[in-house]
Amino acid sequence: MNLNDYAQGNEVFQRAYFKKHETELLELADKGQNPKALFIGCSDSRVIPDLIVQSKPGDLFVIRNVGNFVPPYKPDEDYHSTASGIEYAVSVLKVSEIIICGHTHCGACKHLYEPIDDPSLIHTKKWLDLGEKAKSMALLSLGPKAPKEELLRLTEKMSVITQIENLLTYPYIRKRLEDETLFIHGWYYDIETGNIDYYDPDTYQFSPLSELADQCSIELHRAE
Repeated sequence: MNLNDYAQGNEVFQRAYFKKHETELLELADKGQNPKALFIGCSDSRVIPDLIVQSKPGDLFVIRNVGNFVPPYKPDEDYHSTASGIEYAVSVLKVSEIIICGHTHCGACKHLYEPIDDPSLIHTKKWLDLGEKAKSMALLSLGPKAPKEELLRLTEKMSVITQIENLLTYPYIRKRLEDETLFIHGWYYDIETGNIDYYDPDTYQFSPLSELADQCSIELHRAE
């Protein structure tokens, strides 16, 4: 797509989607945002949060970065983009859910095994340190001689878990978890099928999110 394509796309958006949902969108503009969930996903152009869960404007507060990584809490006055977004979502917007969403064929996880040689990419190389624990866990589980694709898929899943661990280093997150006003979820999106798996801390397994939805539906039906 070129600049003209984007301009035409915006015109279509204004004529179609915006016009159809104008009341809701103007209400959001007037009253401000009140998202339920903070969605931390990868900057990968194939992973589009609102599209894969069919959410509406105002539903998700989204942070996207390389690898959907979360740096550990570091209370200094340096520039911390991801931490700032987390802080604002949790402490100002008071979201009740945090979703960490990894995905298949993640370039960040791939480069954990294929180091970047370009010395000019200093920020990217440093950022990838946040994936090293997931890589170590995958290698420990499968061994260094395991098939590459198998190692990558497990590393991607382990990264979701380790980023949740990093979230727990934020004191205001831990407090709200203890108060049961905040809940954290680990998701794994398959870009080849569109399926999302969720991490179940009770079984230490990833299971289809659809099963969780079916279970909730059954419980709701019983309650009625």
